[in-house]
Amino acid sequence: MKLLEIARAIGATAENVPAELEITGVAGVDQAGPTELTFLTNPKYTAAAATTKAAAIIVSPGFPANSRPLLRCPNPHLAYAKALELFYSPPRYLPCIHPTAVIASSAKVGPNAHVGAYVVIDDEVEIGANCTILPHVVIYRGVTIGSNFFAHSHAVVREFCRLGDNVILQNGVVIGADGYGFAPDGEGWHKIVQSGTVVIGNNVEVQANSCIDRATIGETRIADGVKIDNFVQVGHGSKVGENTMLCSQVGLAGSTRVGRHVMLAGQVGAAGHCTIGDHAIVTAQSGVRDVPPNAIVSGSPAIDNRQWLRAIAAFSKLPELVKAVRKLTKD
Repeated sequence: MKLLEIARAIGATAENVPAELEITGVAGVDQAGPTELTFLTNPKYTAAAATTKAAAIIVSPGFPANSRPLLRCPNPHLAYAKALELFYSPPRYLPCIHPTAVIASSAKVGPNAHVGAYVVIDDEVEIGANCTILPHVVIYRGVTIGSNFFAHSHAVVREFCRLGDNVILQNGVVIGADGYGFAPDGEGWHKIVQSGTVVIGNNVEVQANSCIDRATIGETRIADGVKIDNFVQVGHGSKVGENTMLCSQVGLAGSTRVGRHVMLAGQVGAAGHCTIGDHAIVTAQSGVRDVPPNAIVSGSPAIDNRQWLRAIAAFSKLPELVKAVRKLTKD
């Protein structure tokens, strides 16, 4: 595909681009070959522009001009994602129902459905149009799901959960398993019935082996546009606001409230019954209770990110400081 055609398709401005320059694919800046396209967003990788073997680079408007072919656009990462779509199409699944699938007579599955081998769809389930349900997916009774649902193999949606349109469940996802609720009874633990459900909005993706637990009472709610990475645990009764990202191994204890457009980086842990405000960022491996809106916090317990960076810098000097203090006390 010609680079100028790619530029038009992704909404980029071409610079130093020969009219006949052909591109065969896309790759990372270090791996790209002489017929491939790459991108740069992080300023610390700017030097890589001089050494990459890529035929052309997608860059921001402020990237320094040079003699090599560039595609300029306001959001190089998004443009790169769109360029990938020009060269790779995931498998398409034609409408059909595999003979080994078990679909209850009271279930309703919309038109153009692809239902794979050994899928189980229980009583009173309702699924909208254009669903793709791959082998060994299990959908319990009373579940309602919107249009364009895509469930990869071994995903499970438990009883009475409600999912919106354009929801994607990757392999091994469990929606609506029992919340972690036990009451001491003097000798051990009495299981608390998890009578609530899970409600998931539109355009949500939950990636492999993540779990969203049903509420003890009421709802665990995931709002529109939320993206949940692998191995994430959302505890019972939690609420996650629109377009928030939960990265790998995040754990939300029960009844956590997470606002809109929040970013929780890998292995962040949130204590139960806490609130994380809109547009907050929590850096990797931090442990948090309440976080105000727009804050950037780090550490465990989490503090302001700038203060944490200063503290970490001081921590690395502690052996020297201890040695100096001992010397002073001796003197």
